[in-house]
Amino acid sequence: MHVRSPLFLLTGFFWLFLSGLLGVALFIGMMIGHPLPPQIRLVHVHAALVGGVAQMILGAILAFVPALLMTGKDRPESHPVLYGLINGGAVGMVAGFAAGQPTIVAASGLLVVLAFLAVLKDGLGQAQSSLVSPPLNLWFYGVALVALLAGLSLGEAMALRLFPVTLHGQARLAHIHLNLLGFATLAIVGTMHNLLPTVLNVPLYSQKLARWTFALLPAGMALLIAGFLLGDLRTEIAAGAVIIAGTLLYGYNIVQTWIAAGRPGRIASDHFLLATFFLVLTAIGGLCVAINSLWEPAYVPIGKLHLVAYTHLALIGFILQTVIGALSHLLPIMLVVKRVKSHKKRGPYLEALTGIVEQWRPLQVVTLNMGTVALLFTAGLVWQYSLRVPAVQTAAWISAGLLAVGLLIFGLKVIRLLRHQPPEQSAE
Repeated sequence: MHVRSPLFLLTGFFWLFLSGLLGVALFIGMMIGHPLPPQIRLVHVHAALVGGVAQMILGAILAFVPALLMTGKDRPESHPVLYGLINGGAVGMVAGFAAGQPTIVAASGLLVVLAFLAVLKDGLGQAQSSLVSPPLNLWFYGVALVALLAGLSLGEAMALRLFPVTLHGQARLAHIHLNLLGFATLAIVGTMHNLLPTVLNVPLYSQKLARWTFALLPAGMALLIAGFLLGDLRTEIAAGAVIIAGTLLYGYNIVQTWIAAGRPGRIASDHFLLATFFLVLTAIGGLCVAINSLWEPAYVPIGKLHLVAYTHLALIGFILQTVIGALSHLLPIMLVVKRVKSHKKRGPYLEALTGIVEQWRPLQVVTLNMGTVALLFTAGLVWQYSLRVPAVQTAAWISAGLLAVGLLIFGLKVIRLLRHQPPEQSAE
């Protein structure tokens, strides 16, 4: 069985799609006053983060690292064992959470750990044998993998109940932020320093800003995790300030790169720019939540829906939107390379696939982003009204509808890309 990096990306998107459907069900249940069992939320989160995000980043690392280190020659292109480990781990974790069996969750988590340990070992081996110095992107990937392994280790410890009950909440916060901020965010930021310039066909605006970003984001993450584990709110606030500084430098670098390219209107760059905005907004929101906790009771009451809206700033506004932007650019290229061997004949087919991706661009971009904003607006209404008030219900349905439309448009595009074969004369 040939399992190349595009299959990791597509399977990861399928996991995200299934998790999204479950998320809509959770959201509707909460809004109508009939919430689903709490373990379903854990299924939703881990399906998205392990089966979806982690798998797609794994596929991206498999594709990008050999190219960046120029070690791709004579390397295997198929990775069935890694594919089995990441998907077996995701299925097992989802089943374990659904059944309320922490032992199954822990055993399945070990499969995911093994997959990424293998990737880390392989990456280090490539770096040692490469004739080129590892670029900055790979340092982002390295720190991201270390953060993921630390986050997974905390998850294993919680599943096996190795933490005292009094420390469980602190360990959970550290686990979440190691995986979301330490792994997903650092991997995406490292990728964007290379991918956005490739999409726009211009160099990155400033390598110096990229190095400062690399200095600030991991430092802020480490400080934040220390604050969580020590239960020190002021350390968390200091960490938040460092993280905001890093995201602002990153955002400025991304925007200036886009401006230098002449402000092109492409669906991939649209999603990347807006995802960057939501990343900065998420960092600022996290600092505000921490500062709000200085008061006892909290100066601004924070409820369940507020936390849902905040976390989905990162999950939908930043991570999912970056994934969609990356697939919009990479999937046509990967399909062309796989299906058409002649370099001379790839141009027309790539143009046709790119045309499919660019269709309905304004509607796709607007619905995904306005759906995220509408979720924030819904959470804001809850400060004044109860969940059962018609205004809140209407805002919630509008948010769910907009997000569903955006995801449906992109999902149909993916299906069309997979079905659109090259002309007979261009095929292998």
